[in-house]
Amino acid sequence: MTAELLIRDAGEGDDAAIVALNTAEVRHTSPMDADRLRQLASLSAYHRVATRDGRVVAFLLAMRAGADYRNDNFAWFTARYRDFLYVDRIVVDAAAQGHRLGSRLYADLFAFARERGIPRITCEFNVVPPNEPSRRFHERHGFVEAGRQWLDEGRKQVSMQVVELA
Repeated sequence: MTAELLIRDAGEGDDAAIVALNTAEVRHTSPMDADRLRQLASLSAYHRVATRDGRVVAFLLAMRAGADYRNDNFAWFTARYRDFLYVDRIVVDAAAQGHRLGSRLYADLFAFARERGIPRITCEFNVVPPNEPSRRFHERHGFVEAGRQWLDEGRKQVSMQVVELA
C-alpha cells in the first residue's frame, strides 16, 4: 500500500462502504445496516474514515459520555466514569490490515479527545469467544482492563478496556 492515507470525517456518501466493511468483519463487531449506521452516526462524537485512492479502507465510530446511546457496554462505562469517548467500533478492510490503519485512526481519535479535554477512551473486545488480535491491538495502545461482563444471555464475555489520556 503506497497510496497516501487520508483520515477525514465520514459522510453519507461513505455509508455503503462502511456497511460493507462492517459486514465483512461482523464476527468481531455487531451487525449494522445503513439505517443502523445513520442512527449510530447521529449519536457519535467521532465518526471518521481512512481512505486510500478515494476508497474507504477503515472507519471508527465513537460516542461521548452523555450520548443517548442504548448499549450495555456504553452503560457499563457510564456507570463508572463521568467523561469518556466510547469506541463503538473500529473496522479495517482485511486487505488493508497490517498497514497500521487502526493505529492511525486511534492516534487521530486520541488527538480529538485531548483537544476537547476528554480524559479517557473506552472500548471492549470479546474474550469469549476470544478476539486475540483486538486484545493485542488495544494492549499496544495502552488500554487496560477495567472489568468484564457477560452479554447475549451468557454466550459472549467482553473485556471492558480503558486508556487514560495524559
